[in-house]
Amino acid sequence: MVSAGVEILGMSMCIIGSLLVMVACGLPMWKVTAFIEANIVVAQTLWDGLWMSCVVQSTGQMQCKVHDSVLALSQDLQAARALTIISSVMGVMALMVVIAGAQCTNCIRTEYVKTRVVNAGGVIYIISGLFVLIPLCWIANNIISDFYNPQVPASQKREMGAALYIGWAATALLLIGGVLLCCSCPANGNSGYSVKYAPTKRATQNGDYDKRNYV
Repeated sequence: MVSAGVEILGMSMCIIGSLLVMVACGLPMWKVTAFIEANIVVAQTLWDGLWMSCVVQSTGQMQCKVHDSVLALSQDLQAARALTIISSVMGVMALMVVIAGAQCTNCIRTEYVKTRVVNAGGVIYIISGLFVLIPLCWIANNIISDFYNPQVPASQKREMGAALYIGWAATALLLIGGVLLCCSCPANGNSGYSVKYAPTKRATQNGDYDKRNYV
């Protein structure tokens, strides 16, 4: 029961992490405008994402424009596009693998094979989390470097957007959930329950049962 509970917990964390990866991939708030000037009233806010750039007016109106060329993007955004998509696909594949080997399903009969399949799904989830972590740290490092670079104009400086924090949360869930899936199943492959049978009662020579059998 403990192994099944850990397995369900790990799978739930990984599913939520994969969904957050997809949300972070679609959000345009990877890089946002840095408010570092003395003027408090700002007419518009700029958002830069993997797929589009948006301008939010002070009145609440928002206009977005899809990136026309992939090659025109910076290297960190290009890598983020590829790695987040790969991570999302791997999340879906890992989910199917874990469901096939889960203790609550009968897709695989052998307990030893079910254990190995669930462990393989956990490893895929861990790799998926690492694929998301790489572009997140790369983009965050570039944002921090440009922010403290005096040669970069103040109008071109950016801050870390909400998509980065969502991605880091997704990475944590994927890594922790993947580790739980790798440790959820028992190593010996059995269910942990032992069945004990009572000894067979034999009759006496005259055909009657011994009186000790009734005690």
